[in-house]
Amino acid sequence: MKKTTFLIVGKHAVIAALKNPDRKVERIFLTEEAKKNLNRENQSFNLLKNINVLYKSRKELDNLCGKNEITHQGLIAEVEQLENPTLKEFLLSNKKKNINFIALQEVTDPRNIGSIIRTAVSFNIDGIIVKERSFPLKSKLLYKSASGGVENINIFKVSNINMALKFLKTRNFWISAFDVTANKDFTSHDWNGKNVLLFGSEGFGLRKKTLSNADFSFRININKSIESLNISNSVSVVCHYINNFIKK
Repeated sequence: MKKTTFLIVGKHAVIAALKNPDRKVERIFLTEEAKKNLNRENQSFNLLKNINVLYKSRKELDNLCGKNEITHQGLIAEVEQLENPTLKEFLLSNKKKNINFIALQEVTDPRNIGSIIRTAVSFNIDGIIVKERSFPLKSKLLYKSASGGVENINIFKVSNINMALKFLKTRNFWISAFDVTANKDFTSHDWNGKNVLLFGSEGFGLRKKTLSNADFSFRININKSIESLNISNSVSVVCHYINNFIKK
């Protein structure tokens, strides 16, 4: 049975998809100029081999982007969805001593999620846990913001975040919630081992039930004249620190 397809937009997102052997790319829409740049910048890869290529004007590509005003950079790809492993499948095949997941509750903005994916890949996070029903998995904005990161990390789509957290606790994971009301600075913690870094939405934060599943609650110390950081900035600060901590 043929899978449904969707469009992803932007140079980094499209090139990363073309380089990913697990990603099925049905068609590429691009300008003549974009093809020249693609070949010049990726001379060791025959990225368009066996790909159905359709040449379009920039205006035609603008129309394919819809009303989101996304900068396509002359490249759009029609792709099938990636098949990521389940949490259980991942843990059965992964014997690392240090494993770090990000879990997102009620974070739905595609730009923020895309930025978080990009950060997670940059700082060696092992996977991102999201609620399947609220995850915009076919969003052009998400793929553009992730800058190719979607191809390089496992995204675990679960039906219930709290059930996923309870399961991971049985697998010796520590659940660390990041909340503006917490008292403890996250840099005072030992981050070796298996961790879930739990973040909530900017508007409502983490739900009380979800906080009750956390082993620790942390805050990021910032200038008191600012109430909080943007969710994607918060994730960047935490992931950068933990990545360096584990390397010590």
